[in-house]
Amino acid sequence: MAEYSDLLYDASGGIATITLNRPERLNAITLAMLTSLSAALREADHDRDVRVIVLTGAGRGFCAGLDLKDQMAGTGIGGDGANLALARFDLAGSPPVVLHTTDKPVICALNGAAAGYGLDLALGCDIRVASSQAKLAAVFTKRGILPESGGNWLLPRLVGWAKAAELTFRGMTLSAAEALEMGLVNRVVEPDELAAATQELAAEIAANAPLAVQATKRMMRLGLEETFEANVHHVFLQLLPLFQTEDFREGVRAFLEKRPAEFQGR
Repeated sequence: MAEYSDLLYDASGGIATITLNRPERLNAITLAMLTSLSAALREADHDRDVRVIVLTGAGRGFCAGLDLKDQMAGTGIGGDGANLALARFDLAGSPPVVLHTTDKPVICALNGAAAGYGLDLALGCDIRVASSQAKLAAVFTKRGILPESGGNWLLPRLVGWAKAAELTFRGMTLSAAEALEMGLVNRVVEPDELAAATQELAAEIAANAPLAVQATKRMMRLGLEETFEANVHHVFLQLLPLFQTEDFREGVRAFLEKRPAEFQGR
């Protein structure tokens, strides 16, 4: 298992848990953490034993965004003295893109505030379970920037144009209850119930046929950008190899025998 900067990585029982681990800075993101987070997500996505990924934060915050102290000191993103107008940005390996292209389901356990970059990370996950003390802070315009790491694309698709516009133009901060009402989180639990509730949800997903779950996510992702007819054809082409898997045969046997299926991912 790789060593990661300011991240904790644990994989067991088909669930990989990635924990942002700078609690003294509310898990504000550094350049080293960006590289580590992409690598950890890739490790989990490529590990055949991992079926679900959980992303969370240590301490009382999920992620306070990019570390502004680094930015002001010139050691953050774009702070190497280079002419940014001439720089070549290769974002294919950046956490938001890696997160978006990860086939394994990703659950965000929002243990505290998610602001700026942290909000975009949370929105990039497939499912969000929030502590009642969590906050979602779309404060980009209050800092002179925009949702740069997926938020501009994700928010209108998650809540519709008008709500996304108000949320971002005003630079609003939502409580967990307000985020639930708006549809930005799936459920809200008490802080001491967050870990157990997230693990229970992850285990329920992990018990299903992993190849089918991953294909479903992949087709849903493609469906955001293609026509209905194109998606129906792509889904059919994904279905054909699934019919040939041992998991499909096990699913049918389990149904006929009225017992829980035991999927092997093959």
